[in-house]
Amino acid sequence: MSRSGEFCPRCGDPIERATSLDVDGPDAALCDECYLDEYDLVDAPERVQVRVCSQCGAVHRGNRWVDVGAEDYTDVAVEEVTEALSVHVAADSISWQVAPEQVDETTIRMHCQFSGVLRGTPVAEEVTVPVKIGRETCTRCGQIAGGSYAATVQVRARERAPTDEELDRAVEIAEAYVADREGRGDRNAYITEIGDADDGKNIKVSTSQLGRAIAERIVRQLGGTVDESRRLITEDEDGERVYRMAYAARLPAYRPGEVIDPADDEGPVLVSSVQGNLKGTRLTTGEHYEAPFEDGEAPDAERLGWREDGEQTTLVAVEDDRAVQVLDPETYESKTVARPEYMDTDADEVPVLKSRAGLHVLPDDE
Repeated sequence: MSRSGEFCPRCGDPIERATSLDVDGPDAALCDECYLDEYDLVDAPERVQVRVCSQCGAVHRGNRWVDVGAEDYTDVAVEEVTEALSVHVAADSISWQVAPEQVDETTIRMHCQFSGVLRGTPVAEEVTVPVKIGRETCTRCGQIAGGSYAATVQVRARERAPTDEELDRAVEIAEAYVADREGRGDRNAYITEIGDADDGKNIKVSTSQLGRAIAERIVRQLGGTVDESRRLITEDEDGERVYRMAYAARLPAYRPGEVIDPADDEGPVLVSSVQGNLKGTRLTTGEHYEAPFEDGEAPDAERLGWREDGEQTTLVAVEDDRAVQVLDPETYESKTVARPEYMDTDADEVPVLKSRAGLHVLPDDE
């Protein structure tokens, strides 16, 4: 006789232990042997397909592409198989291990061994799941290859052409910002194209928000202002207008190290900063100069030269608090010039710049 007084409805054998009390469902009354015959410890798919972008290596999961940064896809295969496996809900003390076998470049065979306890009975099972790696092109790479972009960052300068150094720096700023966004998992951030223009660079990017952010970072570091415009390119399926944005990062007319003569009759200025209002040092007095707010970083001024154009010449004599005598570096005549407060009156030689505005003593290089 069965101790429980129950019999297995499938095989008719008496049930010696009341294990059915721990299991729900229509098969709870089965004896342990029939229950274990009915259910597997692990339910595994016959095959797992992994979609990989052949360009960037991203993996398609769910309904989106995910950057995984993998050089090979063994770990990805393990994760995908793990997600696809299901273990019996009533099993306890589950442990498992997996041994991947690389069959060829696109196939990995996953040998999975499981053990656990089901209805108090130790059970073990081994399953083999082939993983097929499918190469295709993700949405992002497809858009890049197709030249898709939503905004253009136009690197320009006022009243001049940007220098190669400025253009290189602007591109570095754009690439660094996009790389940071990508590193944070933003797959919508990318540069489609970087091209030369007659008066600067054009950087085509994926979104208008990205374009605005890049332009603002460029002028934050190099000075200048951002102008924006938009152009209607199409209408979407809902009839909404789709615009393409242009963000012109206009670098200042003048650069640090340039000597200019503002239209205020107080003498030339050595430019030190173009962030916000133009700032510099007055060469006649050594006093700090800042352009009026309404003139910003581009005051009305005449270009005279560059600090690097300066030449060392002999300091002949100090006349008074406002004037010294130096030798003209071209004619070697003694000339009386303004004495700025930064000049070292004990020096034998001083740097000077000769321009159409006259001869002026420069600050020593720091």
